[in-house]
Amino acid sequence: MPRAFTARRVAAAAAYGGGGITALGGLTVGLVLAEARLARRIIGATPSGDPPRADGVYGAGLPGEPLSFAVLGDSTAAGLGVHTPGETPAALLADGLASIAGRPVLMVNVARSGSRSEALAAQTELALAAAPQIAVIMIGANDVTSRVRSADAVRHLAQAVERLRAAGAEVVVGTCPDLGSVKPLMQPLKWVARRASRQLAAAQTIAVVERGGRSVSLGDLLGREFAADPVGMFSEDRYHPSARGYAAAAMALLPSMAAALALEPEHEPLPDARRGEGVLPVYLAAAEAAEKPGTEVSGTRVAGRDHGPRGRWATLLRRVRRHPPPPPLAESSDAA
Repeated sequence: MPRAFTARRVAAAAAYGGGGITALGGLTVGLVLAEARLARRIIGATPSGDPPRADGVYGAGLPGEPLSFAVLGDSTAAGLGVHTPGETPAALLADGLASIAGRPVLMVNVARSGSRSEALAAQTELALAAAPQIAVIMIGANDVTSRVRSADAVRHLAQAVERLRAAGAEVVVGTCPDLGSVKPLMQPLKWVARRASRQLAAAQTIAVVERGGRSVSLGDLLGREFAADPVGMFSEDRYHPSARGYAAAAMALLPSMAAALALEPEHEPLPDARRGEGVLPVYLAAAEAAEKPGTEVSGTRVAGRDHGPRGRWATLLRRVRRHPPPPPLAESSDAA
Protein backbone atom coordinates (compact mmCIF):
# COMPACT_ATOMS: atom_id res chain seq x y z
CA MET A 1 0.00 0.00 0.00
CA PRO A 2 2.21 2.85 -1.27
CA ARG A 3 0.08 5.68 0.14
CA ALA A 4 0.30 4.20 3.65
CA PHE A 5 4.09 4.13 3.55
CA THR A 6 4.24 7.61 2.02
CA ALA A 7 2.02 8.96 4.78
CA ARG A 8 4.18 7.23 7.37
CA ARG A 9 7.32 8.87 5.92
CA VAL A 10 5.69 12.31 5.91
CA ALA A 11 4.51 11.94 9.50
CA ALA A 12 7.93 10.72 10.60
CA ALA A 13 9.62 13.64 8.87
CA ALA A 14 7.25 16.05 10.60
CA ALA A 15 7.93 14.49 13.99
CA TYR A 16 11.70 14.21 13.70
CA GLY A 17 12.58 17.19 11.54
CA GLY A 18 13.53 15.32 8.40
CA GLY A 19 13.24 16.73 4.94
CA GLY A 20 10.12 14.80 4.13
CA ILE A 21 8.82 14.73 0.58
CA THR A 22 7.17 17.31 -1.59
CA ALA A 23 3.71 16.87 -2.99
CA LEU A 24 4.88 17.33 -6.59
CA GLY A 25 7.90 15.99 -8.38
CA GLY A 26 10.20 18.49 -10.05
CA LEU A 27 9.44 17.28 -13.59
CA THR A 28 5.72 18.00 -13.19
CA VAL A 29 5.95 21.45 -11.63
CA GLY A 30 6.03 23.44 -14.88
CA LEU A 31 3.09 21.57 -16.37
CA VAL A 32 1.08 21.81 -13.18
CA LEU A 33 1.69 25.54 -12.84
CA ALA A 34 0.56 26.10 -16.43
CA GLU A 35 -2.58 24.05 -15.83
CA ALA A 36 -3.18 25.91 -12.56
CA ARG A 37 -3.06 29.28 -14.31
CA LEU A 38 -5.60 28.04 -16.83
CA ALA A 39 -7.82 26.69 -14.05
CA ARG A 40 -7.75 30.06 -12.29
CA ARG A 41 -8.91 31.77 -15.50
CA ILE A 42 -11.74 29.24 -15.84
CA ILE A 43 -12.78 29.61 -12.22
CA GLY A 44 -12.76 33.39 -12.40
CA ALA A 45 -13.06 35.65 -9.40
CA THR A 46 -13.23 34.12 -5.97
CA PRO A 47 -15.94 35.28 -3.56
CA SER A 48 -15.31 38.83 -2.50
CA GLY A 49 -15.21 40.04 1.08
CA ASP A 50 -14.94 38.07 4.27
CA PRO A 51 -17.02 35.03 5.25
CA PRO A 52 -20.06 35.74 7.45
CA ARG A 53 -19.20 35.97 11.16
CA ALA A 54 -21.12 33.37 13.11
CA ASP A 55 -19.45 33.58 16.55
CA GLY A 56 -21.86 33.48 19.45
CA VAL A 57 -24.13 31.32 21.59
CA TYR A 58 -26.23 28.61 19.95
CA GLY A 59 -29.12 27.00 21.77
CA ALA A 60 -29.30 29.96 24.13
CA GLY A 61 -32.68 28.81 25.46
CA LEU A 62 -31.32 25.46 26.63
CA PRO A 63 -30.40 24.83 30.27
CA GLY A 64 -26.88 24.49 31.64
CA GLU A 65 -23.53 26.11 31.16
CA PRO A 66 -22.48 26.58 27.53
CA LEU A 67 -20.04 24.18 25.97
CA SER A 68 -17.07 26.08 24.58
CA PHE A 69 -16.33 25.26 20.95
CA ALA A 70 -13.56 26.65 18.72
CA VAL A 71 -13.08 26.37 14.96
CA LEU A 72 -9.66 26.77 13.34
CA GLY A 73 -8.41 26.50 9.79
CA ASP A 74 -8.73 27.97 6.32
CA SER A 75 -11.53 29.29 4.10
CA THR A 76 -13.45 26.03 4.36
CA ALA A 77 -13.55 26.35 8.15
CA ALA A 78 -14.33 30.06 7.86
CA GLY A 79 -17.24 29.44 5.47
CA LEU A 80 -16.09 31.43 2.44
CA GLY A 81 -18.63 31.26 -0.39
CA VAL A 82 -21.90 31.45 1.59
CA HIS A 83 -23.94 34.52 2.40
CA THR A 84 -25.39 34.17 5.91
CA PRO A 85 -23.84 33.16 9.25
CA GLY A 86 -26.18 30.18 9.62
CA GLU A 87 -24.84 28.64 6.40
CA THR A 88 -21.25 28.44 7.64
CA PRO A 89 -19.96 25.04 8.80
CA ALA A 90 -19.10 26.47 12.24
CA ALA A 91 -22.69 27.58 12.80
CA LEU A 92 -24.06 24.25 11.58
CA LEU A 93 -21.74 22.37 13.91
CA ALA A 94 -22.57 24.62 16.87
CA ASP A 95 -26.31 24.19 16.23
CA GLY A 96 -25.97 20.43 15.90
CA LEU A 97 -23.78 20.14 18.99
CA ALA A 98 -26.25 22.17 21.07
CA SER A 99 -29.08 19.90 19.92
CA ILE A 100 -27.16 16.72 20.80
CA ALA A 101 -25.83 18.01 24.12
CA GLY A 102 -29.09 19.60 25.20
CA ARG A 103 -27.20 22.67 26.39
CA PRO A 104 -25.95 25.93 24.87
CA VAL A 105 -22.78 26.08 22.82
CA LEU A 106 -20.51 29.12 22.78
CA MET A 107 -18.69 29.08 19.46
CA VAL A 108 -15.67 31.14 18.41
CA ASN A 109 -14.32 30.83 14.87
CA VAL A 110 -10.69 31.91 14.44
CA ALA A 111 -10.28 30.37 10.97
CA ARG A 112 -9.10 32.71 8.22
CA SER A 113 -9.38 32.42 4.45
CA GLY A 114 -6.11 31.65 2.71
CA SER A 115 -4.52 30.09 5.79
CA ARG A 116 -1.89 27.42 5.45
CA SER A 117 -1.06 25.09 8.32
CA GLU A 118 1.63 27.46 9.57
CA ALA A 119 -1.19 29.87 10.55
CA LEU A 120 -2.46 27.38 13.13
CA ALA A 121 0.07 28.58 15.73
CA ALA A 122 -1.51 32.03 15.91
CA GLN A 123 -5.03 30.63 15.58
CA THR A 124 -4.40 28.24 18.45
CA GLU A 125 -3.42 31.16 20.68
CA LEU A 126 -6.74 32.85 19.89
CA ALA A 127 -8.71 29.65 20.37
CA LEU A 128 -7.09 28.85 23.73
CA ALA A 129 -8.22 32.24 25.04
CA ALA A 130 -11.78 30.87 24.82
CA ALA A 131 -10.84 27.74 26.84
CA PRO A 132 -12.51 25.38 24.34
CA GLN A 133 -13.82 22.02 25.43
CA ILE A 134 -13.76 20.89 21.82
CA ALA A 135 -12.01 22.24 18.73
CA VAL A 136 -12.49 21.47 15.05
CA ILE A 137 -9.66 22.11 12.58
CA MET A 138 -10.11 22.11 8.79
CA ILE A 139 -6.82 22.77 6.98
CA GLY A 140 -4.58 21.61 4.17
CA ALA A 141 -5.88 22.78 0.80
CA ASN A 142 -3.72 25.91 0.72
CA ASP A 143 -0.66 23.88 1.69
CA VAL A 144 -1.20 21.76 -1.42
CA THR A 145 -1.84 24.66 -3.78
CA SER A 146 1.15 26.57 -2.36
CA ARG A 147 3.38 23.47 -2.65
CA VAL A 148 4.26 23.54 1.05
CA ARG A 149 6.27 20.48 2.05
CA SER A 150 3.89 17.92 3.48
CA ALA A 151 6.17 17.34 6.48
CA ASP A 152 6.11 21.05 7.33
CA ALA A 153 2.33 21.28 7.03
CA VAL A 154 1.85 18.20 9.19
CA ARG A 155 4.25 19.46 11.84
CA HIS A 156 2.27 22.69 12.26
CA LEU A 157 -0.97 20.74 12.57
CA ALA A 158 0.56 18.32 15.08
CA GLN A 159 1.74 21.19 17.26
CA ALA A 160 -1.72 22.75 17.24
CA VAL A 161 -3.35 19.46 18.24
CA GLU A 162 -0.78 18.96 21.01
CA ARG A 163 -1.43 22.41 22.47
CA LEU A 164 -5.21 22.07 22.34
CA ARG A 165 -5.11 18.59 23.91
CA ALA A 166 -2.72 19.79 26.62
CA ALA A 167 -5.28 22.47 27.48
CA GLY A 168 -7.97 19.82 27.91
CA ALA A 169 -9.79 20.27 24.58
CA GLU A 170 -11.02 17.39 22.48
CA VAL A 171 -9.85 17.81 18.89
CA VAL A 172 -11.51 16.69 15.65
CA VAL A 173 -9.65 17.40 12.40
CA GLY A 174 -11.28 17.45 8.99
CA THR A 175 -8.34 16.41 6.83
CA CYS A 176 -7.27 18.00 3.56
CA PRO A 177 -10.09 17.90 0.99
CA ASP A 178 -9.52 16.24 -2.37
CA LEU A 179 -8.64 19.12 -4.67
CA GLY A 180 -9.01 16.80 -7.64
CA SER A 181 -12.77 17.21 -7.23
CA VAL A 182 -12.63 20.89 -8.23
CA LYS A 183 -14.55 20.90 -11.49
CA PRO A 184 -12.50 23.37 -13.62
CA LEU A 185 -9.27 21.41 -13.09
CA MET A 186 -8.17 19.29 -16.05
CA GLN A 187 -5.78 16.41 -16.40
CA PRO A 188 -2.99 16.02 -15.44
CA LEU A 189 -3.54 18.69 -12.77
CA LYS A 190 -6.65 16.90 -11.50
CA TRP A 191 -4.67 13.68 -10.93
CA VAL A 192 -1.74 15.50 -9.30
CA ALA A 193 -4.06 17.51 -7.04
CA ARG A 194 -5.90 14.37 -5.97
CA ARG A 195 -2.68 12.50 -5.23
CA ALA A 196 -1.16 15.38 -3.26
CA SER A 197 -4.38 16.01 -1.31
CA ARG A 198 -4.82 12.39 -0.27
CA GLN A 199 -1.16 12.02 0.60
CA LEU A 200 -1.39 15.02 2.92
CA ALA A 201 -4.70 13.84 4.39
CA ALA A 202 -3.24 10.47 5.31
CA ALA A 203 -0.18 12.05 6.95
CA GLN A 204 -2.43 14.50 8.83
CA THR A 205 -4.43 11.57 10.20
CA ILE A 206 -1.34 9.85 11.59
CA ALA A 207 -0.16 13.04 13.30
CA VAL A 208 -3.60 13.83 14.76
CA VAL A 209 -4.29 10.34 16.13
CA GLU A 210 -0.77 10.01 17.56
CA ARG A 211 -1.49 13.16 19.59
CA GLY A 212 -4.85 12.12 20.94
CA GLY A 213 -7.20 13.70 18.41
CA ARG A 214 -9.66 12.25 15.94
CA SER A 215 -9.56 12.75 12.20
CA VAL A 216 -12.42 12.69 9.71
CA SER A 217 -11.52 12.35 6.04
CA LEU A 218 -13.30 15.00 4.01
CA GLY A 219 -11.88 13.72 0.73
CA ASP A 220 -13.94 15.20 -2.09
CA LEU A 221 -16.32 16.58 0.56
CA LEU A 222 -18.42 13.43 0.60
CA GLY A 223 -17.98 12.47 -3.01
CA ARG A 224 -21.30 10.92 -3.98
CA GLU A 225 -23.25 14.05 -3.16
CA PHE A 226 -20.72 16.26 -4.95
CA ALA A 227 -20.40 13.95 -7.94
CA ALA A 228 -24.18 13.82 -8.28
CA ASP A 229 -24.65 17.60 -8.06
CA PRO A 230 -21.33 19.46 -8.45
CA VAL A 231 -23.12 22.70 -9.37
CA GLY A 232 -25.32 22.65 -6.27
CA MET A 233 -22.54 21.58 -3.94
CA PHE A 234 -20.03 24.25 -4.99
CA SER A 235 -20.42 28.01 -4.60
CA GLU A 236 -20.30 30.48 -7.48
CA ASP A 237 -16.50 30.25 -7.77
CA ARG A 238 -16.75 26.48 -8.39
CA TYR A 239 -13.98 25.99 -5.82
CA HIS A 240 -15.46 26.61 -2.36
CA PRO A 241 -18.48 24.62 -1.18
CA SER A 242 -21.98 26.03 -1.35
CA ALA A 243 -24.29 26.08 1.67
CA ARG A 244 -25.35 22.53 0.78
CA GLY A 245 -21.72 21.49 0.43
CA TYR A 246 -20.77 22.92 3.81
CA ALA A 247 -23.76 21.17 5.38
CA ALA A 248 -22.55 17.84 3.97
CA ALA A 249 -19.06 18.39 5.39
CA ALA A 250 -20.44 19.52 8.76
CA MET A 251 -22.63 16.45 9.05
CA ALA A 252 -19.58 14.25 8.51
CA LEU A 253 -17.80 15.94 11.43
CA LEU A 254 -20.68 16.21 13.89
CA PRO A 255 -20.92 12.52 14.91
CA SER A 256 -17.20 12.46 15.70
CA MET A 257 -17.56 15.61 17.79
CA ALA A 258 -20.38 14.00 19.77
CA ALA A 259 -18.30 10.86 20.29
CA ALA A 260 -15.26 12.87 21.39
CA LEU A 261 -17.38 14.54 24.08
CA ALA A 262 -19.03 11.21 25.04
CA LEU A 263 -22.45 12.69 24.36
CA GLU A 264 -23.85 9.67 22.54
CA PRO A 265 -24.44 6.89 21.93
CA GLU A 266 -24.26 5.10 25.25
CA HIS A 267 -22.21 2.32 23.65
CA GLU A 268 -19.56 2.93 21.02
CA PRO A 269 -20.43 1.20 17.72
CA LEU A 270 -18.17 -1.70 16.86
CA PRO A 271 -16.29 -1.60 13.56
CA ASP A 272 -18.09 -3.46 10.78
CA ALA A 273 -15.68 -5.32 8.50
CA ARG A 274 -18.32 -5.38 5.76
CA ARG A 275 -17.93 -1.61 5.47
CA GLY A 276 -14.14 -1.77 5.51
CA GLU A 277 -13.98 -0.77 9.18
CA GLY A 278 -11.65 -2.26 11.75
CA VAL A 279 -8.68 -1.85 14.07
CA LEU A 280 -5.41 -1.28 12.24
CA PRO A 281 -2.00 0.28 12.75
CA VAL A 282 -2.59 4.00 12.37
CA TYR A 283 -0.61 4.38 9.15
CA LEU A 284 -2.76 1.74 7.42
CA ALA A 285 -5.97 3.24 8.84
CA ALA A 286 -4.87 6.66 7.59
CA ALA A 287 -4.35 5.41 4.05
CA GLU A 288 -7.74 3.66 4.05
CA ALA A 289 -9.49 6.77 5.37
CA ALA A 290 -7.93 8.99 2.70
CA GLU A 291 -9.67 6.84 0.09
CA LYS A 292 -13.05 6.80 1.88
CA PRO A 293 -14.51 10.23 2.62
CA GLY A 294 -16.44 10.50 5.86
CA THR A 295 -14.27 7.97 7.70
CA GLU A 296 -13.16 8.64 11.27
CA VAL A 297 -9.81 7.46 12.62
CA SER A 298 -9.19 7.53 16.36
CA GLY A 299 -6.75 5.90 18.74
CA THR A 300 -7.66 2.67 20.50
CA ARG A 301 -6.18 -0.14 22.56
CA VAL A 302 -5.60 -3.78 21.71
CA ALA A 303 -5.03 -6.18 24.61
CA GLY A 304 -4.57 -3.18 26.88
CA ARG A 305 -1.87 -1.61 24.71
CA ASP A 306 -2.19 1.52 22.58
CA HIS A 307 0.84 0.60 20.44
CA GLY A 308 1.59 -2.59 18.57
CA PRO A 309 4.63 -3.83 16.63
CA ARG A 310 3.75 -1.50 13.72
CA GLY A 311 2.83 1.61 15.67
CA ARG A 312 -0.25 3.20 17.24
CA TRP A 313 -3.45 1.19 17.10
CA ALA A 314 -6.37 3.02 15.52
CA THR A 315 -10.03 2.38 14.86
CA LEU A 316 -11.34 2.99 11.35
CA LEU A 317 -15.05 3.81 11.59
CA ARG A 318 -17.73 5.26 9.34
CA ARG A 319 -20.13 6.84 11.80
CA VAL A 320 -23.76 7.22 10.83
CA ARG A 321 -24.15 10.68 9.41
CA ARG A 322 -26.82 12.88 10.86
CA HIS A 323 -29.32 14.85 8.88
CA PRO A 324 -28.64 18.59 8.89
CA PRO A 325 -29.65 20.13 12.21
CA PRO A 326 -33.04 21.81 12.56
CA PRO A 327 -33.31 25.60 12.41
CA PRO A 328 -31.33 27.33 15.17
CA LEU A 329 -32.65 26.62 18.63
CA ALA A 330 -32.21 30.29 19.37
CA GLU A 331 -30.67 33.21 17.60
CA SER A 332 -26.93 33.25 18.12
CA SER A 333 -25.70 36.17 20.14
CA ASP A 334 -22.48 37.93 19.24
CA ALA A 335 -19.76 36.63 21.53
CA ALA A 336 -17.86 39.87 21.16
